[in-house]
Amino acid sequence: MDYLEHRKTSPRSLLFAVVTVSNSRTFETDESGGMAEDILKKEGHRVCRRLIVQNDEEEIRRIVEELLNSGEIDVILTIGGTGLSMRDITVETVSKTVEKKVEGFGELFRFLSYGEIGTAAMLTRAFAGVARGKILICLPGSKNAVELAIRKLILPEIGHMVREARR
Repeated sequence: MDYLEHRKTSPRSLLFAVVTVSNSRTFETDESGGMAEDILKKEGHRVCRRLIVQNDEEEIRRIVEELLNSGEIDVILTIGGTGLSMRDITVETVSKTVEKKVEGFGELFRFLSYGEIGTAAMLTRAFAGVARGKILICLPGSKNAVELAIRKLILPEIGHMVREARR
């Protein structure tokens, strides 16, 4: 079976958790998380959890574990904490739970970002992986980065990714 056949037999509507990692955002000021939720819903997916957590390893780990243990969630999408600063700990924290890395996700994200922002694209550590049959994706916090990743990478392949992660 080729990738086109895989796509045809992949789930069309998935359950997402959108987790913004920030010490300063609220639901009112979290434009990236709100936009992610809007795009996903318009494309036929459901966002059953939307959270904002502090840049704190224990809190991020607790939330990710809770979401992984949830029987209702297919995809955990984190926004924020993928940069190089000392407070950017999302990737380190989330990657500890991952059984398999999806190396191509970060590579393609940086490639596409390069076309928009040039060499600054190398500063992101956007990441994806599989844990307990679920997909975990870590995105930068900017609205442009979130929209790029969702429209160009996540929406075209997420059903296929989930299908493979469940096998």
